Amino acid sequence: MADMEMPTTAPPAVQKAPPAPYQVRKKTPHVVHRAVDAPGPVVDIGHHMQAMDMGRWFHGVLDEFEGRYQAGGRSSLRWDGEAWYGGDYNRLWLKSEGTMTKGRVRDGDQELLYSRAISTYFNLQGGLRLDLDSGPTRAWGAVGVEGLALYQFEVQATGYFSDRGVAGRFEGSYDILLTNRLILQPQVELNLYSRADPRRQVGSGLSDIDTGLRLRYEVWRKMAPYVAVTYDSPLTQGRHMARKRGERASEARFTFGIRSWF
Repeated sequence: MADMEMPTTAPPAVQKAPPAPYQVRKKTPHVVHRAVDAPGPVVDIGHHMQAMDMGRWFHGVLDEFEGRYQAGGRSSLRWDGEAWYGGDYNRLWLKSEGTMTKGRVRDGDQELLYSRAISTYFNLQGGLRLDLDSGPTRAWGAVGVEGLALYQFEVQATGYFSDRGVAGRFEGSYDILLTNRLILQPQVELNLYSRADPRRQVGSGLSDIDTGLRLRYEVWRKMAPYVAVTYDSPLTQGRHMARKRGERASEARFTFGIRSWF
């Protein structure tokens, strides 16, 4: 039997399609995991993500716009939102939050920050904070980090400094997807101050806590009504100051609101 002739060339290699971009739907897109809430391309190369910092975009989130109801006339309106302009590595941020009760605004916090990506999941931020509400105005310098911790926990830790001392804030939240549209979100915010400021009803030490458990339904991705149970309270010295003013030290309230982004 004649010898079989072996092929002299190897078969062409099978071309594999490039992997799909890794996307995380969070309110704060970071340098290498573009959120579906925000525009822009992302290229996945194995375990590393390479962001294409070739464009500039504008993105805003109204994370909390809610009414907090309590019998006895202590109902209030609260907002918490932020917007940024820039690319994947450098951004300019504007943040705003506050609470209105009986026509008076308290806890008004407006921040203008510059942000720089320092790792895959975290940004370094620095800038100016102004306390603008019905109380005396206060100005602070600000520096902190914001990003995604392990298991997709969204966290912020910011330090503030002025001639009145130093302050700090920690915020954390986590989205639990019950379905593709029904999302349960626990959230907490803690504030601390090195010195008391009675004119702004702020005590020294661990000053106050604001937390909630929100259940939202994304009617469409840019609009999500929610219901919640929220709790806010001054702590330590702030609690004593509130009692001297004849106010309730802590309040748990039924809450309803809307989350939106653009």
